[in-house]
Amino acid sequence: MSDLFSKSEKEYGGDYCVHYFEQYKLYIESMEKISDRRQYANNYFITINTALISLIGISSQINFFESIIWIKYFLALIGIIICITFGYLVKSYKQLNEGKFKVIHQIEEKLPLAIYKYEWEILGSGKDKNKYYPFSHIELIIPWIFGIIYTILGICSLF
Repeated sequence: MSDLFSKSEKEYGGDYCVHYFEQYKLYIESMEKISDRRQYANNYFITINTALISLIGISSQINFFESIIWIKYFLALIGIIICITFGYLVKSYKQLNEGKFKVIHQIEEKLPLAIYKYEWEILGSGKDKNKYYPFSHIELIIPWIFGIIYTILGICSLF
């Protein structure tokens, strides 16, 4: 018995199957909430980056900012820091989801259907890009794109 199962069915008693399935459902719901939080965080960082890049663009058009030569460089540097944070957050959510799916697969070993495990196998376990290209790989590209934009804007602001 793995560390996931604190008691066997025999040790637990008569409500084992009912409680087991209820805990499984709660765990699936918690995973869905993590996905919602992940999407919210992605939207938040995309909005922040879009606004910051717009501010850098506007600062090039407004004469007020011309007297503060370093402002565009400073804003680009802040943007790069935001992108680094964004990238770490995406990676953290990816790792959390990987752990949650391992737990789900282990729980499903005692259920009649192993739906999530079977779906993952059909999708080639994320290894066959023709069957499934993991969303987290795409997510990780976004902070890099913004980071490259900030780097270019930062370099351009020096000249």
